[in-house]
Amino acid sequence: MEYQNDQEYMEPEEEWEREGLLDPAWEKQQKKTFTAWCNSHLRKAGTLIESIEEEFRNGLKLMLLLEVISGETLPKPDRGKMRFHKIANVNKALDFIASKGVKLVSIGAEEIVDGNLKMTLGMIWTIILRFAIQDISVEEMTAKEGLLLWCQRKTAPYKNVNVQNFHTSFKDGLAFCALIHRHRPDLLDYSQLSKDDPLHNLNLAFDIAEKHLDIPRMLDPDDLVNTPKADERAIMTYVSCYYHAFQGAQQVNTWSHTSVPDERAVMTYVSSYYHTFTGVQKAEMAANRICKVLKVNQENERLMEEYERLTSDLLEWIRRTLPWLQARQQDNTLADLQKKLEEYRLYRRNHKPPRVEQKARLETNFNTLQTKLRLSNRPAYLPSEGKSVTDIANAWKNLEGCEKSFEEWLLSEMMRLERLEHLAKKFKHKAEIHESWTAGKEEMLQSQDFRHCKLNELKALKKKHEAFESDLAAHQDRVEQIAAIAQELNALDYYDSATINSRCQSICDQWDRLGTLTTSRRNALEETEKLLEKIDQLHLEFAKRAAPFNNWLDGACEDLVDMFIVHTIEEIQGLIDAHNQFKATLGEADKEYQAIISLVTEVQHMAQQYQIPGGLDNPYTTLTAQVISSKWGEVRKLVPQRDGTLQAELQKQQNNESLRRQFAEKANGVGPWIEKQMDAVAAIGMGMHGSVLEDQLNRLKDYEAAVVGNKAIMDEMEKIHQAVQESMIFENRYTQYTMETLRVGWEQLLTSINRTINEVENQILTRDSKGISQEQLNEFRSSFNHFDKNRGGRLAPDEFKSCLISLGYSIGKDRQGEIDFQRIISIVDPNSTGFIQFDAFLDFMTRENVDSDTAEQVIDSFRILAGDKPYILPEELQRELPPDQAEYCIQRMQPFTGSGAPPEALDYMSFSTSLYGESDL
Repeated sequence: MEYQNDQEYMEPEEEWEREGLLDPAWEKQQKKTFTAWCNSHLRKAGTLIESIEEEFRNGLKLMLLLEVISGETLPKPDRGKMRFHKIANVNKALDFIASKGVKLVSIGAEEIVDGNLKMTLGMIWTIILRFAIQDISVEEMTAKEGLLLWCQRKTAPYKNVNVQNFHTSFKDGLAFCALIHRHRPDLLDYSQLSKDDPLHNLNLAFDIAEKHLDIPRMLDPDDLVNTPKADERAIMTYVSCYYHAFQGAQQVNTWSHTSVPDERAVMTYVSSYYHTFTGVQKAEMAANRICKVLKVNQENERLMEEYERLTSDLLEWIRRTLPWLQARQQDNTLADLQKKLEEYRLYRRNHKPPRVEQKARLETNFNTLQTKLRLSNRPAYLPSEGKSVTDIANAWKNLEGCEKSFEEWLLSEMMRLERLEHLAKKFKHKAEIHESWTAGKEEMLQSQDFRHCKLNELKALKKKHEAFESDLAAHQDRVEQIAAIAQELNALDYYDSATINSRCQSICDQWDRLGTLTTSRRNALEETEKLLEKIDQLHLEFAKRAAPFNNWLDGACEDLVDMFIVHTIEEIQGLIDAHNQFKATLGEADKEYQAIISLVTEVQHMAQQYQIPGGLDNPYTTLTAQVISSKWGEVRKLVPQRDGTLQAELQKQQNNESLRRQFAEKANGVGPWIEKQMDAVAAIGMGMHGSVLEDQLNRLKDYEAAVVGNKAIMDEMEKIHQAVQESMIFENRYTQYTMETLRVGWEQLLTSINRTINEVENQILTRDSKGISQEQLNEFRSSFNHFDKNRGGRLAPDEFKSCLISLGYSIGKDRQGEIDFQRIISIVDPNSTGFIQFDAFLDFMTRENVDSDTAEQVIDSFRILAGDKPYILPEELQRELPPDQAEYCIQRMQPFTGSGAPPEALDYMSFSTSLYGESDL
């Protein structure tokens, strides 16, 4: 077709009238969309428009637009600039539209020439309907319904996309992105899009469509987002461009890339194939091929179901176990915690080992399934959401972390409760001693006995009070100790803190009253001191010396029966040394005792000699020689008892030290052995020894047997560890290994061996099924290891590309080379993990040399069984296939929807493509 290039033909009219129309949202959207649509066609003729209501007024560009989109030549336009010339040109355009069977209602040439925007938009919409949308045909629906159905089918698999109309369904931009991703997944990553960011989605879709699909931006993202209901015509116009862009691309694909090949080409191929063999031979071969494919598919489905079942069971067990491990009840007793510790040991011995085996079996089954799917040209298996191998590993890691924290909590809580019980007993003991001492002191201080006594008795009362004040000051330290113990019990959250606090408060209140009463009595005695002169020096001396000595005796008795808690030999040895130092002071104490008793003896002698009334009564103190003698005898009795207690604790700590050494001796042997075995298994998994796969497998099984054979050592260490915990041993300076680290290392070693055995068996399966030699396998492994710089058993995409090039695989450096490489990546890393395992690498390097079944071959086999019909009947399947596989096909094949077929006819084509993941069946 020849376009008009004359300058006058393209020149817009200089004088035009401006009509004062409102500019509502729909009018604005239509104007922008229709202008962009017109320009997408006018640019083919080397021109564009800016104002749709102005530049179509003379009819020249309108006629040019119709010539471009129809491919036909319109009558020659009038070249004048008068109004009637413009009307004539517009009428020629409208007549051409009417000649195409389009009914123009209320649209006249005068409105277009006058620049009526609404009429101009209505005319352009009519052109769009006739030349861009009317030819859309989907299942014999109208153009609008067909375009909507096409959008629904293409976006059905996508999350957050529900196309029900051409206004609100496209507001968030996800529908546009889904259409692009469905046909060109290389242009955007749909999984990264969010429904909450519509402006980003719309701009992304419009930019990609303009840059890669040659679809101009016809819509404004801000208008779509801010308008409650977008204009339907504008969106239909823009979506129709997507339809034509993608449907046009599909029609030029070759037969090998078409889901439904050309019927005549297929019939020609099948006819030549049919005459090669006899009817019976063809049916038998076709049935065998179908049986083989179905058998593989059935086995794969069984493995998938078993994986889902095992995964659900393991995750449910972990879910039920975590609350028990996370429980932290604070009001436990020491007996309760011992019971919980025993329950935890029972869980580690009896409940967890079967789950460890279940996890290993689950991972083995998953790897085996993926290998079988690769070898049979099936797509990789993607587990249900939340049931991937990574999900299981994360759940298992969380379980192990909870186990560790639970065991640590148990041990720390036992230490805390043991400390609390010790402090509570100590508090009770000191409080009882103090309350015994203070008994009757308030009544004594409140007594008015000095008002009626003699002079010497009054002086005695004064001295006695001075001795009491000395005694009171000496007891201040004990009161502070009682308060400090109560404060520590509160800080450690003792369960009976209320009783402790109440008793401590009572002691402190009484102590304050004693201080006040003591001051009051002393003041009263000083007021009457002028009447008293005589003093008994011996009684005074006794009182002064007996009170401190009595306090020392009380303190010694307390120390000798004081309870202690130690964890090491050094701590108990320190207590023994302190006790020995105390015994060294007993000689001086005995001298003091003899001196005090001699004072009493002297008083008795003087009282008898001079017959002093009441001379035997010491007015300065309530202490007597009998009390001092009794307490001194008690101290001498407690010293050997304390010796025995300390020696028993020393023996206990020596036994604990022996347990530490026994555990350390075993742990220091098992720990490095496990690490050495882990390194050896990792080296085999990397193929670093270069031996044949069978030798590697045998060596791995030898390692596995060695690990199982050494289980007795771990059991023995568990017994030693149990004895260590029962003895309340919380640290071991002789080894860096703990039982927990050894358990985890042991389990990881078993898991590593089983996983490596599985990988080697899969490599043997791949080698045997692909028919490659050991030398080739060694070469592949050597190249793989060379580029695996961090020895992680996997390659990054850049390392993988370098490895392919080193093996002679040609990958261009241009854009096509990058596209080819990304296609290879999608094969060797179907789950998009970002890494390529050796199994996938080996499978890729060998798969092109093996004759594998394809969907087209299975379709040809079914067509033979069906006698060249496009459908197959149940009785034909039952006649040619084994009963179980015939029933398998009947249950899964869709009814045939073509014409001229019996009601029971089945669609074997869609069924065959579904076996290879090539349809949505």
